[in-house]
Amino acid sequence: MSAFITSTGMYLPGDPVDNDTIESVLGLVNNKPSRLRKKILASNGIKTRHFAMDCEQRTTISNAEMAAMAGQACIDNSQLSKSRVGLLSCATSQGDLVLPGFGSMVQASLKLKGVELNTSHGICSSGMMALKYAYNSFANNEHDAALVVASELASRLFKATRYEITEDASPDFNAEFLRWMLSDGAGAFLLEPQPRGLCFEINWITSYSHADAYPVCMSVGQPRDKEDTRSWQDYPTYAEAEAAGALMIRQDVRLLDNVVKLGVDGFLNLIEQNKVDVDSIDHVLCHFSSEYFKSRIFDMLEKAGAAIPESKWYTNLYERGNTGCASLFIMLDEFAKTQNYKEGDKIMCMVPESGRFNNAYMMLTVTKG
Repeated sequence: MSAFITSTGMYLPGDPVDNDTIESVLGLVNNKPSRLRKKILASNGIKTRHFAMDCEQRTTISNAEMAAMAGQACIDNSQLSKSRVGLLSCATSQGDLVLPGFGSMVQASLKLKGVELNTSHGICSSGMMALKYAYNSFANNEHDAALVVASELASRLFKATRYEITEDASPDFNAEFLRWMLSDGAGAFLLEPQPRGLCFEINWITSYSHADAYPVCMSVGQPRDKEDTRSWQDYPTYAEAEAAGALMIRQDVRLLDNVVKLGVDGFLNLIEQNKVDVDSIDHVLCHFSSEYFKSRIFDMLEKAGAAIPESKWYTNLYERGNTGCASLFIMLDEFAKTQNYKEGDKIMCMVPESGRFNNAYMMLTVTKG
C-alpha cells in the first residue's frame, strides 16, 4: 500500500528572536556577553529563531505540548477526523521526562484514543526514523491514517545557569557552540494510503549510520573529559554530574566536516543504486544546520559531478533556525504553503545528523488526488 503525506502542520513558540536579542533570552553567563556569539551566528547565517522560553529563562510550553500543537494543526489542515488516526509516531532529541516515552506524552496532549504508538529517540535523523516507521506500517497494510510528529525544545539546555553551575570558569567552545545554533519548534505530517488534493507520495526512505566508524560528535550525558567514560547516571549525585559538565550539550567541532562528507557520500551511493537521477530532481529540501555547511555540500557535489542547481534548493533555516529532528517537517510545511510546485515534481529530502553520523534520505513525488 502506498503512503501519501496529505497534510502538514507546525508550531513555533513565541515571537521570532533576532540575533541582537538572543542573548537576552538565553541569559548572560556570569553576567558577561559571549565572545563567540557573533562569530558563530555569522557562520551559521541564522537571522531569527523561536524559543519556548521567556527572558527570565522560564519555559513557556512543554515539548509534548508543542508537538501536540503541531499535530493538531496538521489534523486541522486535513480532511480527516482525529478519531481516524490509527498510529502516532513521534520523534525528539529529549522529551520533557526521562520516562515514559515522548510519544505517550504527546498522545495524552492530543487526546488520541487507542492508537498504536512509536517513539523515535535520537538527534536530527530521528524525525525521519519516526516517519519511516509510519511509512512501513502502510507497506504492511496496518493503518488507514498515521500522524507523525517531530519536536525539539533545546533552549532549556542553554539557559545561563546551566553554564554557571559547572566547575569550569567559563564554557568551552564545544559547550557554547550549540547555544547559538539550536532552537525550538515542532512539525507534523499526516499519512494516508490515498492522495488528497495536491500532496506528496513517499517513494522511499533510507539511511546510513556510521556509528561503528566514528566517535561521538554531539552528545548530552558525558563529561567534558573524554577520557572519563562515565555516564551522567554513574555519578554519586546528579549535582556532581552537573558540576562535571556531564549534563551539558556538546559538539566536537573538530569532527563536523564528516557530516558533509558522509552526507554527500550517501547521496552518491543512492545515485549508484539508481534510486536517484540528479537531472530528474525538481526540488531539494536539505536540513543543514549552518550556511557554512551548505556551501561545502555544493562544492562536494560539484566535484563529484552530481551538482544540483541552487535554484532548486529550498530552506527556511535563516528565518526558523535549526530545530533538529523537526527541521524537515517545518521545512516541508512551509514549502507546501509558500512555494510553487506541480504534479509530477520530484522532491529530494536529506537529513544529515552529527550525533554519531547518521544520514537519512527521502524521495517524494508531488501527486494529485
